[in-house]
Amino acid sequence: MYETLRHHAVRLKVHAGWFVRDLFPHRKVVREVLGVDLTLPWSHRLPDFISPYGENLVDLARELAEADGEQLTFIDVGANVGDSTKQVLHACDARAICVEADPYYLEYLHLNVGDDPRVTIVEALLTPEESTAATTAVRVGGTTRFEEGEVGDALASVSPAALRAGHPGFERLRLIKSDTDGYDVLLVPALVESWADNPTKPALFFEYDHILTRKVGNDPLAVWPRLEALGYRDIGVWDNGGHLVGRTTVSEIAAKADVLDEVWGKLNHPYWDVAVIHADDAAGQTALERIAPASKTL
Repeated sequence: MYETLRHHAVRLKVHAGWFVRDLFPHRKVVREVLGVDLTLPWSHRLPDFISPYGENLVDLARELAEADGEQLTFIDVGANVGDSTKQVLHACDARAICVEADPYYLEYLHLNVGDDPRVTIVEALLTPEESTAATTAVRVGGTTRFEEGEVGDALASVSPAALRAGHPGFERLRLIKSDTDGYDVLLVPALVESWADNPTKPALFFEYDHILTRKVGNDPLAVWPRLEALGYRDIGVWDNGGHLVGRTTVSEIAAKADVLDEVWGKLNHPYWDVAVIHADDAAGQTALERIAPASKTL
């Protein structure tokens, strides 16, 4: 009972802070998140997320770099303010491509990682094809999704094939992270297909959200047959607070994901972060086992 009341008190305090900060949303502040300093708009929700949110991607990157014994090559799709990239670079030896299409957050992306020689920023909207009708930015609490609309504030689009062709130094791509509010189920397989001849078989880490994916017109379940056909097998699952839910496989996850169709009130619903590893990726399997043991079955 005490813990429940304490939890509600913390939530009320956080929400009250959001109200004040939203009055001056564009004020620049510096906040430490997972050991790195980030310049953010004051309204950004990232500093309010309680650990272990965000740690799982960083842990996967660190374990992959250690298992491989070489520099990690990393693509950050939907890079936002550069938090994931900066945290990964702080945790291990890595190089990164950051893809971001929202001009508002690009300013912060450049402030946070633009001077780092290990980072290449691609100012474009990654789409399976070269063009898209989804060009209107919808910004909510520090994230952006693009929808069809009258306002064309997204930058020009780039396909996965063009992204690869433009960055030959990333032929041995090792990790793909995607957080694009509903488009991950299309973009992640498209990226894998564009690097299909890559012998390293990149590990995948992306947001898996049934409700938001359907909201933008995509089928969340369609991603799994595509990844299975590409040889991906093992999955680690974390809830939207960053806590481990368990391990499963590409062939079994759809039957276990009904919980993601629930709605918690008017604004909230559950979603997962998932790490997906190729069946032939021995180092990736080792990395996944360290952060999401197979004994913890979903």
